[in-house]
Amino acid sequence: MLQNRTIRKLFIQPLMLLGIATTTQAQDIRPQPKFWFGASAAANFNFYTGTTQTLNSTVMAPTAFHKGFGVDPYGSVFMEYRPNPILGFMLNLGYDGRGGSFDKVNAPCDCPESLKTNLSYVTIEPSLRVAPFSNGFYLFIGGAYSYNIDKSFTYTQKEKPDAKGDFSDVRQRIFSGQVGAGFDIPLSSVTNSTQINLSPFVSYHPYFGQEPRSIESWSLSTVRVGVALKFGKVREKSVAMIPAVIPAVALGEIKFSVKAPLTVPVKRKTKETFPLRNYVFFDEGSSEIPNRYVKLQKDKAVDFKEAQLQEPEPKDAAGRSQRQLSVYYNMLNVVGDRMRKDPSVNVKLIGASAGKGAELGKTYAESVKHYLVDVFAINEARITTEGRDEPVIPSEQPGGKTDLVRLRDGDRRVDIVSTSPDLLAPLQISAIQADPLDSRIVFKAAGAKELLRSWTLEVENEKGTIQRFGPFTKEQESISGNSILGDRAEGNYKVAMIGLTKDGNVIRKESTLHLVHNAVPKEEGLRFSILFDFDKSKTVVAYEKFLTEVVVPLIPNNGTVIIHGHSDDIGDEYYNLNLSLERALDVQHILQQAISGTPKTGITYETYGFGDDADFAPFENKLPEERFYNRTVIIDIVSPMIK
Repeated sequence: MLQNRTIRKLFIQPLMLLGIATTTQAQDIRPQPKFWFGASAAANFNFYTGTTQTLNSTVMAPTAFHKGFGVDPYGSVFMEYRPNPILGFMLNLGYDGRGGSFDKVNAPCDCPESLKTNLSYVTIEPSLRVAPFSNGFYLFIGGAYSYNIDKSFTYTQKEKPDAKGDFSDVRQRIFSGQVGAGFDIPLSSVTNSTQINLSPFVSYHPYFGQEPRSIESWSLSTVRVGVALKFGKVREKSVAMIPAVIPAVALGEIKFSVKAPLTVPVKRKTKETFPLRNYVFFDEGSSEIPNRYVKLQKDKAVDFKEAQLQEPEPKDAAGRSQRQLSVYYNMLNVVGDRMRKDPSVNVKLIGASAGKGAELGKTYAESVKHYLVDVFAINEARITTEGRDEPVIPSEQPGGKTDLVRLRDGDRRVDIVSTSPDLLAPLQISAIQADPLDSRIVFKAAGAKELLRSWTLEVENEKGTIQRFGPFTKEQESISGNSILGDRAEGNYKVAMIGLTKDGNVIRKESTLHLVHNAVPKEEGLRFSILFDFDKSKTVVAYEKFLTEVVVPLIPNNGTVIIHGHSDDIGDEYYNLNLSLERALDVQHILQQAISGTPKTGITYETYGFGDDADFAPFENKLPEERFYNRTVIIDIVSPMIK
């Protein structure tokens, strides 16, 4: 039983690791040679069972040996033939060490005796190779023909000289089988005509047919763990990435395009109109305002002014949108300061418990009220509270089954409601946009979703230096122009889209690119954000008025309006992508309608929907307030003087 557990551990654990590698490594896009040649090295873990006692005609152990174990080397040269991405054949010619030591036993004289063997073979191992996922992971099963080249042993009995010799009745030829798995790790560029793979593998050679001798009952099982280095030569037309097996109509359906800005800004000073989300979210199991919100002592509240939140971004600010979140977490202080300045403003606090009862919702609302009354000395008659089971605009919908925990996190809140338009007006804050959105190059592979498994990009400069990006599965991706240019002032580039089709072929589409770095603009850009409720794509009437009366007058002639829609990460990726694009297009439509009635000319629109893409999301998605702020459309207005 112990031996069986050891075999399972040695064989199954490496196999599990190979399986994990299969699921975690993205599909590589590269030409696949049909013929591969190489060499391998491995360790044989040899397990002896059965019985051996008569070693040869002159040496017989007083007590039989039954079990043993040893680790011996294995090495081979081999060839692989792969006519297609799934099925192939393998042939190994190698040295196969099956040596080891039997467990010690006691002779009748109470003398310990031991037996060591140097059994080894030259072996030929043909196998069928199957790559079920058409990627680096493969399984193999086959036979083995082994020719014995060493059958020596060393027998030792205490207080007697060692007996050395060859086993008698050793089978000169053995026919057996094997089963195993491996994983090909590419080491060479996808464009190299010579492809090189490093391939860890594990195999099991059961005792069937592995009886070394024609007498007694000694049998042998082996687990082999090793690595192979493989070389394959790609035919010239494959290197060119133009496989003739792909119908011309299919190639025509992949339309590759590159859209680049005239200049690539490194960073930009921005004056942002930041919306004040009128929600205070509560943690489950607590009716206290969470500590992430900035809560002042009464003596400190006297000196609080919202203007201090509008100061330039501190140099040591770190983390995504830390500047904007620090403004939001001061929301109660902003509301308190504004109510203190205008005694005519009243508010209603509507607390919702996310299904835990109206009484708990009322408790949430009372917590916010107490803070405003106790810290900012707001007359409590100016604040009314209400408790609800669900908020007025809930995130959790009837019948919904997906991500209920996080949806309920967003419904456990207090809504601050007022008839005063000034109480919750956006704040003006100054910020620095590092690597602005208009510094990015948009690469589009139209038709990729239907025809390709994935695609990668190769960007080559004038000196032949290649940068690689991907693999991608969406039809549109964007890459920072700053990451491509590096510290260069400008550059010309050749761009290649390399796609892997769903039937395992490779296609290549090419384009060119010219990039110019822009000096740090002296003039500020403008940014506006509008927020949406969960799963809603239409702007509310108040935002239409804001876009028409506030944003449009600030758009200059020949300026660029960059509109990018986002969503939180709840729900289907493609649904969120379409939802964010609907939001962005809705905003563009309102702006265009309003501008059509003005004398403004030469305005360029760049409109994107990024869905829940974490590379572009304004905030993370860990907290409900972050998710609520990610349900947004951001409008960047760039003057022609700073482009």
